[in-house]
Amino acid sequence: MRIILYTGKGGVGKTSIAAATALKSARNGLKTLVVSTDAAHSLGDSLDMPLSPEPVEIEKNFWAQEIDSIHQVEQGWGKVQQYLTALLTAKTIKDITTEELTVFPGMEDLLSLLRILKYYKENAYDVIIIDCAPTGETLALLSFPEMMRWWMTKLFPIKRKVVKVVKPVVEPLLGVPMPSDGVMGEIENIHHQLDEMKEILSDRSITSIRIVVNPEKMVIKEAQRSFTYLNIYDFNVDAVVVNRVIPANVTDDYFKVWKEIQKKYKEMISDSFSPIPIYNAPLFENEVVGLDMLERMGDEIFKNEDPVGIKYDKRTQEVTKEGVEYIFSIYMPFTGKNELDLNQKGDELIVRTANLKRNIILPRTLQGMEITGARFEGDTLKIRFGGKENE
Repeated sequence: MRIILYTGKGGVGKTSIAAATALKSARNGLKTLVVSTDAAHSLGDSLDMPLSPEPVEIEKNFWAQEIDSIHQVEQGWGKVQQYLTALLTAKTIKDITTEELTVFPGMEDLLSLLRILKYYKENAYDVIIIDCAPTGETLALLSFPEMMRWWMTKLFPIKRKVVKVVKPVVEPLLGVPMPSDGVMGEIENIHHQLDEMKEILSDRSITSIRIVVNPEKMVIKEAQRSFTYLNIYDFNVDAVVVNRVIPANVTDDYFKVWKEIQKKYKEMISDSFSPIPIYNAPLFENEVVGLDMLERMGDEIFKNEDPVGIKYDKRTQEVTKEGVEYIFSIYMPFTGKNELDLNQKGDELIVRTANLKRNIILPRTLQGMEITGARFEGDTLKIRFGGKENE
């Protein structure tokens, strides 16, 4: 199975590109599901048809689904929801439905991962394409298994023992129910499932992440930051899709300035994400809604390529610690290594060699530190950071 996540700043066109990729995959003969994990669903609008919390067959080999938190809780997290409902109704909260109260922040992330794991284990589809929420929420989605592992390792065993001891005393004293061992067991089961999902998301032969950008400064800056963190956490970013590029054959004077602006920012995109493959989707003359327009978009982006093939599978950035210094490793093949110039401005690092320029957003750990040295080891540039903060 292939799993592809599309992420990017809100409004860049992730949904259209995810749907277009899924449609092209399905028409190539692969059983394909496109899933929206964004609470503000627009996948049904893109396909121009109503969807539901369960997969809807659009045409042969092609299914679509909009994850609904309340529906998924009812389907697969029964004991935990029953406990939370009992806890809330114990204090007679009646102004909001208990179903809404028991869907807490981050629930969409958790339930989306569990549902995707279910499809993976059932081998229900050849390809799952995920239309993610905006960038920050995508990073939260991907980090959820790691966060859950820390909580389960450090705190859960203690809490489970404490609950067993205090439950007979606390319940009658405070008039609120304590979680049963069955509830705690269900939470532990969810933890094991998330561990499985972490392995799948980290497997470069299965999962790819694709960043969608527009040729605009604010969008590119956010994409640079997400690209850095996705690399640091060792997720495979295999492509960047630049959406709403004004076609070369548009000669109207009104678009002349915009084309020049886009040209500058397309160069910035190349400098930021090389050697990741970059694909372009044009600004169409019509709104991208419905299967015909989605088919056009998929053909424009991928031409005759396999839309779901792995486009790139190497880790491009990594941070390690040696003593009091940090080593920032950047994979830079096909680079003139005799001339090297590094320029650090706040959170941005500009790397210039004889034939290449790279714009990189530094991880938070390295921001404010000084560069103490740099050298190439094969195709990898290793930059040492230290300075006053480490002395």
